[in-house]
Amino acid sequence: MRTTIAIFLAFCAAVSTLVAQEAAPTIVSPDLEVIRLSDQAYIHRSYAVFGSFGRVASNGLVYVAGKECLVFDTPPSDELSEQLIGWIAENFPGVKITGVVVNHFHEDCLGGLKAFHNRGIPSFAGEKTLELARKDGVEVPQHGFSKKKKMKLGGESVVLFYPGEAHTRDNTVAWMPGGKVLFGGCMVKSLGAGKGNVADANEAAWPKTVARVRKKFGDARWVIPGHGEAGGVELLDFTVRLFSNKS
Repeated sequence: MRTTIAIFLAFCAAVSTLVAQEAAPTIVSPDLEVIRLSDQAYIHRSYAVFGSFGRVASNGLVYVAGKECLVFDTPPSDELSEQLIGWIAENFPGVKITGVVVNHFHEDCLGGLKAFHNRGIPSFAGEKTLELARKDGVEVPQHGFSKKKKMKLGGESVVLFYPGEAHTRDNTVAWMPGGKVLFGGCMVKSLGAGKGNVADANEAAWPKTVARVRKKFGDARWVIPGHGEAGGVELLDFTVRLFSNKS
């Protein structure tokens, strides 16, 4: 009987992950919305025009633990970042933004970074991101790490990890084990998506890099891609197939 119950509970957990779906968005402004995933995790989704790609929706994350929160990726402009900071202050009174984490050097990740710096909010990114941001002449994250960085947030752990090249050669992921949330950024594709912007990509390494993330953080309840809808670990599996030419 105990074995049967254990199997049933494991099955329910698996199904729960597979059917993870976003809630309806809260509209902050015409170019910014917030989607609640849990009491701790909120996608911030911003809209901007990116060259030939047109108007694009880009995902970031707000993760709250106790009286602290981290923002993962900025909106693509300082104006939208100010709107996001205002939304956090209004909806989480007494909660301090202790940092902003940048996934990689593209504009949809750090275009609004200066707004956080102007407020004295520290920023973190992989060392390669700092290097590439300097070369691009854009706002540079303040604190770098090489392979892995562990942070504390309201008594919880947050892990920043560089798994290898994929969408860019500097892309990192962030893991919040307390909420089982994985912010994958643009190396992770939403279900049914195409390859997207591969101008700075290493397509040969991409599936191996994401497979490495899947192995390390495979118990994620939520996986947030850089664009498109969040889901579970099926997004990692889809991305591996997409860049292995198996989809």
